[in-house]
Amino acid sequence: MEPYEHATQRSERRPWVVGVSGASGTPYAAAVVRGLLAAGEGVDLVVSRASRLTLLDETGISFRDAHWRDDLRQWLSLGADGKPQAFDVGDAELARVRYWAAGDLAAGPSSGSYPVKGMLIVPASTACVAGVALGLSKDLLQRAASVTLKERRPLVVAVRETPLSGQTLRQLVALDEAGAIVLPASPAFYAGATHIQDLVDFVAGRVLDAAGVPHRYYRRWKGELGGGRAPEGS
Repeated sequence: MEPYEHATQRSERRPWVVGVSGASGTPYAAAVVRGLLAAGEGVDLVVSRASRLTLLDETGISFRDAHWRDDLRQWLSLGADGKPQAFDVGDAELARVRYWAAGDLAAGPSSGSYPVKGMLIVPASTACVAGVALGLSKDLLQRAASVTLKERRPLVVAVRETPLSGQTLRQLVALDEAGAIVLPASPAFYAGATHIQDLVDFVAGRVLDAAGVPHRYYRRWKGELGGGRAPEGS
């Protein structure tokens, strides 16, 4: 048997790359990662340098390369309201996460031969949008996004900014034309939201919908007015 035949018989890890840029909205990223792990998916995480400042400002967490697993566990345990221990993320789930430093341009996701299902940028800043649209690849997040596009893999860009300038709008159109899914981080209220976490989960759920990953983050529209306020199971 040839070596390549052995390789095809092994179960190959094919994670989703999750890129976190410096835009406000770190609870969106945490919810998406939790959703992927709950669905049994693997995650390759890239946290930009700018996003560390946002994460520190929004959660008080200092995300450190040398202690990323502990910092990620703390981050994923937070609710959108900042209350600790709102979610329990176990060792088995964290074992499906691989972290890559943003400055590591030799990392796995920087190559098209590295097997992944696609990439989710949550949240995506306007600087990140510009870098990906122009193909700058100034860090691993942008490089991984460029690789995702050139390999024709799913790329979801959850842009979080308002208002949007004409320049950014043109860059978003360029991403759409390149095959990306542009998904503004716009919470909806028809699903019966009663808490800030519900609004965050709606956006995270729409990101997972775009990636084709199953979840139970929000009540889906069934064509009935007021359905979002109906008791679950009715």
